[in-house]
Amino acid sequence: MSERDSGYPDFQDHLVHLESRGLLRRIDRPIDKDTELHPLVRWQFQGGLSESERSAFLFTRVTGAGGRAYNMPVAVGALAATPEIYAVGMGVAVDEIGARWLHAMANPIPPVRVDTPACQQVVVQGGELTGPGGGLDSLPVPISTPGYDAAPYLVATLVVTCDPETGVRNMGTYRAALKAPDRLGVRMATRVGGAGGYLHWKKYRDRGERMPCAIAVGAPPAVAYSGPQKLPVGQDEMAVAGGIAGAPIRVARAVSVDLEVPADAEIVIEGLIDTEMLEPEGPFGESHGHVALEDFNMSMQVTAITRKREPVLASIVSQVTPSESSVLKKVAYEPLFLAHLQDELKIPGILAVSMHEPLTNLRPVIFLRFAAGTPNDEVWRGLEGASTLQAQCGKIVIAVSEDIDPLNTDAIFWSLAYRMNPVADLRVVSGRSRGHGPKGVTAGEESGILVDATRKGPMTPLALPARRYMENARAIWEELELPSLSPRSPWHGYSLGEWTDAWEHFARNAVNGRWTENGLQTWLRRRSGFEPETPVASVERDSGHSGRETAR
Repeated sequence: MSERDSGYPDFQDHLVHLESRGLLRRIDRPIDKDTELHPLVRWQFQGGLSESERSAFLFTRVTGAGGRAYNMPVAVGALAATPEIYAVGMGVAVDEIGARWLHAMANPIPPVRVDTPACQQVVVQGGELTGPGGGLDSLPVPISTPGYDAAPYLVATLVVTCDPETGVRNMGTYRAALKAPDRLGVRMATRVGGAGGYLHWKKYRDRGERMPCAIAVGAPPAVAYSGPQKLPVGQDEMAVAGGIAGAPIRVARAVSVDLEVPADAEIVIEGLIDTEMLEPEGPFGESHGHVALEDFNMSMQVTAITRKREPVLASIVSQVTPSESSVLKKVAYEPLFLAHLQDELKIPGILAVSMHEPLTNLRPVIFLRFAAGTPNDEVWRGLEGASTLQAQCGKIVIAVSEDIDPLNTDAIFWSLAYRMNPVADLRVVSGRSRGHGPKGVTAGEESGILVDATRKGPMTPLALPARRYMENARAIWEELELPSLSPRSPWHGYSLGEWTDAWEHFARNAVNGRWTENGLQTWLRRRSGFEPETPVASVERDSGHSGRETAR
């Protein structure tokens, strides 16, 4: 579907726009999706390149375990490897991104339904989902963190669910692990300020019904950007996407579940999510920068896969920041926080909001810049406003004067050293939710304080591909004569104590194409009576079964 027909660019139109601006690299040599693809793209974030040197990648000859060749290209970095790429998708200049978001939220355009959507040119159902090489196994889904992830994961997703009581739609970007050719493990955040889809799941659970779900991959950029954004509960992301595009988003009824999906998506995976039985999901390298270990999460039975005749599979680089997922959040969150402080709280003197990106993944650390002469009580109102706007954001909020560059850590320390008196200028705020971070480090409520950030005990591995995969990908990078790398530690994953032989075995299975063995093993370990995101290790430890025997 062309933007000339829909009024906005679809994902492949967007790739053409990026290539015309020199923002996309085509890789035409064979690249293994499980061991090479994500590590290769990861080098542009870990290799010391400037932001302007990053690009989208389009892999045209994707292979898998055993040399299997896929006839579907994979695009990574095409949504937000840089703010410039994000701006191309929004159809604005970089400095207009915030204004476009605020306009779209204030002026949503309801979607329009079509009968012959591009996303349903090919429909796979029934026995075709489970045949050899069929179903999910036919898709070149990459492994994001080879060496640690237990399976290929769909990550550039728009997960569509619907409130069974109100009919209000939610679209969120949630990860989905391939478990079997017709089964996914879906993780929807249950923390405060978490996933709207999880709220729907609870209502379906109370009704004793499975939850219909559709996962769109490669949605038009205006639609794709709405998934990671934190919109008010009950606001239709599809209508906000229409506000971004300046035209109603085309939707179509899914073929096997009662949901509407983006008509111009590259691929749509439909199914039903069990609301009784939960299945172990993970390990997976998370955007907070550590590997998320197994949690009991949602099990989705796939009922149909639909796609364009010649689709491109979209993926994003997440895990240790900076990354594509952090850019997706940063360019949208910062203007929303600034607008809240300026327009809602009416704080004079606030100039900018900067979310710290490297390693900390934006949300925990926020810097506020104030004009000279801003009254002290207004500075404190700004600090409190930024720390409470979203439950997962603002564990540490630091106000600086207009001459301090928040991107310069040395300048921040300089300001703390010479412009801050701890007795008068530091407050500890209790009663915070735990927020987005590795489990097991802290539990229960948190506080907003400056703390000793050293490791206090075993932690899950650093969520970068294992060293051997990064080294191999670097050799390919240099073979392709891509920009010179200047690695800065850390540039590969390594164990920090909490990593078992079973999870190491899962990771080896994943990169060797045997992820279905992992899925079979986790299927046998299903449990009922738990909330999603219940840590598997603690449950199995309490029951005297570690899962190691069946993982081998």
